[in-house]
Amino acid sequence: MSKETLAGIKQFDLSGRSAIITGGSKGLGLAMAAGLASAGANVMLVNRNAEEGSAAAQEISSEYDTQAIAFSADITQEAQTEAMAKAAIEAFGQIDILINSAGINIRGAIDTLSSEDFNKVMDVNVNGTWLCCRAVTPHMKQRKRGSIINLASTLGLVGLANRTPYTASKGAVVQMTRALALELAPFNINVNAICPGPFLTEMNIPIADTEEAKKFIVGATALGRWGELREIQGAAIFLASDAATYVVGSMLTVDGGWTAK
Repeated sequence: MSKETLAGIKQFDLSGRSAIITGGSKGLGLAMAAGLASAGANVMLVNRNAEEGSAAAQEISSEYDTQAIAFSADITQEAQTEAMAKAAIEAFGQIDILINSAGINIRGAIDTLSSEDFNKVMDVNVNGTWLCCRAVTPHMKQRKRGSIINLASTLGLVGLANRTPYTASKGAVVQMTRALALELAPFNINVNAICPGPFLTEMNIPIADTEEAKKFIVGATALGRWGELREIQGAAIFLASDAATYVVGSMLTVDGGWTAK
């Protein structure tokens, strides 16, 4: 048996790797950043609130024997995403992993939403993801290695009433991921997406106790409950690691069985 075959759990070791996580100061982004740090990666948490980002980075640094820093940026601004990539290279010497976790959701019936509402969701969830991918691509191409993980959603795969901006944006992320995976595979850069189901993040707290959530969101899962933040970590560590080198253009659902129904 070859050494490669015997690698086993060692494939999940991220020691010496460096990651950028947008939306990394809270919610799923922070959970995934902590997961990567626990596996040995250095992490840069990107968000717009500098104080919040610094506090989250300090929490990770104190918990794990790795480097965690914060960077304040608006991912819808091209110059700021370019500055983000440059800062990560200056801090860590390289970018091995990008997780595009920053996102927003504006809910409502289509005739109660404005075009500004729709465009705002698309700008953050789609344009922001595209700009961050674009910012790290030249560096990853030069190194001929890298892992890009986009945060899509089960709502990029199935529909839900009163979510037209969000479902449109996450459907776009799904297709962006597939197209970019084909584009970057020749450079040994793996592009995949995680499609979370209902996690009780700050984005979802306002609807947690509504009848809609109980019936159409949590009620749609096989497990019949909200996901815990720690339950996203395994998927992120896997896709960022050498264990996923043959996983390309995948939509990894972490949804409690929502899309199995």
